[in-house]
Amino acid sequence: MSDIQIRPTVATDLNRLMGMDHSETSEFVWQLELRREVNQIAATFREVRLPRPISLIYPHDQYALADEWTRKSMMFTALMGSDPVGYASLIERKGASIVWINDLVVAKEARRQGVASSLLTASQDWATSRSARRIILEMQSKNQASIRLAQKFGYEFCGYNDQYYATQDVSLFFSKNLK
Repeated sequence: MSDIQIRPTVATDLNRLMGMDHSETSEFVWQLELRREVNQIAATFREVRLPRPISLIYPHDQYALADEWTRKSMMFTALMGSDPVGYASLIERKGASIVWINDLVVAKEARRQGVASSLLTASQDWATSRSARRIILEMQSKNQASIRLAQKFGYEFCGYNDQYYATQDVSLFFSKNLK
């Protein structure tokens, strides 16, 4: 495993972060089944293996990052050597004492080397230092790697939003209590 450093994002990181390949490949999807009956709606998710791997388009506009990064509560950049290889963007909801991780991205060439784990750990540490009681991670229902990462770190499924992204994909939410 390479030496990974995590630090707050600076303006000079943005071109490299926006230029990274944000796509992901997945062989599974969390398939949503809704059943509607009188006075009752039941939602069930089940992990389904796809007939072939699919490429996922990142659900956020990666090129808007330069305009949006200063509106984030915190943004971390992961470095291998002096090269930015990933980032996490966080939004703090002080009234609810919650931190949302909206973006967790790792460059293709740096995946499976602990970068996402390092970014998630730094995000959790930051949320704890801000006295947040809960942290929430959002992801596409087809993003098997993110779902597995959330589960590995003890996050639990806590909800979804159908057609949440501009791509009309379902977003899954996983949370972890920090206190």
